[in-house]
Amino acid sequence: MLAATAAIGGTAMTPRKNRYYAGPVSDHFDGTRFFNPGGQPPRGGLDLLKWKLNGQKQVWPEAVPLPAKAQPATAHDDLRITMVGHATMLIQTAGLNILTDPVWSDRASPLAFAGPKRVTEPGIAFADLPKVDLILLSHNHYDHLDLVTLKSLNQGHAPQIITPLGNDAILRPDLPEARIETRDWDEAAPFGPVTVHVEPCHHWSARGVADRSMALWAAFVIEGPAGKILHIGDTGFDEGRPYRRVRDKHGPMDLAILPIGAYEPRWFMRAQHQNPEEAVKGMQICGARHAVGHHWGTFQLTDEARDDPPKALTAALMAQDLRAERFQPLAPAQVWTRPVA
Repeated sequence: MLAATAAIGGTAMTPRKNRYYAGPVSDHFDGTRFFNPGGQPPRGGLDLLKWKLNGQKQVWPEAVPLPAKAQPATAHDDLRITMVGHATMLIQTAGLNILTDPVWSDRASPLAFAGPKRVTEPGIAFADLPKVDLILLSHNHYDHLDLVTLKSLNQGHAPQIITPLGNDAILRPDLPEARIETRDWDEAAPFGPVTVHVEPCHHWSARGVADRSMALWAAFVIEGPAGKILHIGDTGFDEGRPYRRVRDKHGPMDLAILPIGAYEPRWFMRAQHQNPEEAVKGMQICGARHAVGHHWGTFQLTDEARDDPPKALTAALMAQDLRAERFQPLAPAQVWTRPVA
């Protein structure tokens, strides 16, 4: 979730200060905290207070009913995306079932009685999930890493979990027997017919007030028989650098799964959350044939109205003379399949 800035600086490795990770200094780890090379940290506590007191937060509905929940197939050979909600999606490809940042809890919060509350039910009932083979955890914010959901998934499915450096230390106390693999940026993890590449994005991490940026955040490129899929859980646009880097390294994407919500006010959110216009630019920069939008409409994290992201996405596509089918914002229970050429 959203909080104050992460301190960045220093060169000596002091692993005892980091509760999650001890490793060598790198171009994005100063020995204590991770950072965005050449980028911006999130704003600090005074700016957070200024934002919270601005009076611009739009009113969301208390509940948005689903017409029907999705009933996913056991598996899919080509490529199918089913939206659960927020950043949680079921990616079915090459016979595998892959979940991203799974959250079935009612709140994106460390507390069961406070914090952002879900306004739509999950698009797939937990009991209706097919056998989950792989979980991709992009970072440790509560709207992306939910220990309650992960414990249930591990008990019922025993999936492989792939996540950036340091997040295993958060998972282990609650999931001592889970199969967890951590990777740094520019590292890869083969899994059956696919390879998961862990790539940079422009974000940050925290579970509380004393662990700012002590675990890494990342994007993923899933490379397999259906092509190359870019999945980003959260990112600031960062002048398009994450997208250019992916294109330079991997070539054009077949599908980009991109965040389009939690972006207002821009003066506060720009460094950590791209807006729909920037997401469209990102799709173009990485050469994606198609894109789907997530990270909107489930938890109210920022000031914009619930339906602002898809409206802004439509306007951004029209401004670039792009067909709406190129970039579809998925609501819970909606399904995307690769269009017939």
